[in-house]
Amino acid sequence: MPSIVCGALEVDYLDMGPPTGLAVLLLHGWPDDRDSWLPVADALVAGGLRCIVPSLRGFGATRFVSAETPCTGNAAMLALDAIALLDSLGVDRFHVAGHDWGASIAEALAVGWPWRVARLAMLGSPPRLGGMPTPTFEQAQRQWYHWFMATRRGEQAIRKDPRGFAHIHWVNWSPPGWFDEATFERTAQAFDNPDWIDVTLHSYRARWDEAEPDPASLWLDEQVKATRTLSVPAVYFQGEVDGVNPPSQTVAVADKFTGPFERVVLPGVGHFIQREAPAEVAARLLVHFGGGRPG
Repeated sequence: MPSIVCGALEVDYLDMGPPTGLAVLLLHGWPDDRDSWLPVADALVAGGLRCIVPSLRGFGATRFVSAETPCTGNAAMLALDAIALLDSLGVDRFHVAGHDWGASIAEALAVGWPWRVARLAMLGSPPRLGGMPTPTFEQAQRQWYHWFMATRRGEQAIRKDPRGFAHIHWVNWSPPGWFDEATFERTAQAFDNPDWIDVTLHSYRARWDEAEPDPASLWLDEQVKATRTLSVPAVYFQGEVDGVNPPSQTVAVADKFTGPFERVVLPGVGHFIQREAPAEVAARLLVHFGGGRPG
């Protein structure tokens, strides 16, 4: 697979479809990998779109160029990684779809580079515009793993069994039987990246002020917190039975968008939306990004 050195990273990525026209940047989530987008990307390419699908820092074959680079993982820093990749590929204006962490990265791209983001799709994680308030007790219970990672003993447990830590979220966040163990094991190879644990811990600690964001991204972090709404045409995908961000947590997402917006609730689907319902996601994205009709 191709890789390219851009900024602090050598990025492992896929570049699929025709090189002309607006590209679609597809960003994966946690704990997941680049290949979660493959069925959707294949459908988008068949519809005439170009898809760029990177492994985020800390995942898969993406590596830091220098061992001296801090293994940070806050969303704004990951957005800077994405811009560095697109700049290296000569991509100016683009569409972006992101799942979980990828949704937060996509949102940060729309905040920091609104002239470059044509259309936005977010899957499974609601916007952080205006900052992240302390969650309700009910939601904090779903997000137990955030608080677990903020503790010394939690860190020790994760370092001892990172795949086990990832696996419990695949079990908890979507309906029983949605995946087989062979699929998880293939995906978990992306978590063998030597920086996965450090990037993961920093990502979750930074969002609750238990760690400082990467200084290089502080300007964008502050801009996301200061931004209340976006005007970019957007669609938000919600799994009806998402075990970590259920529909009750995203009913007000429309208030964050002043332009064309749609919230799509997918029946029987949990958190891993593009894996569980690739045909539905692809059909909607073909329409949203300028081609096809919903199936």
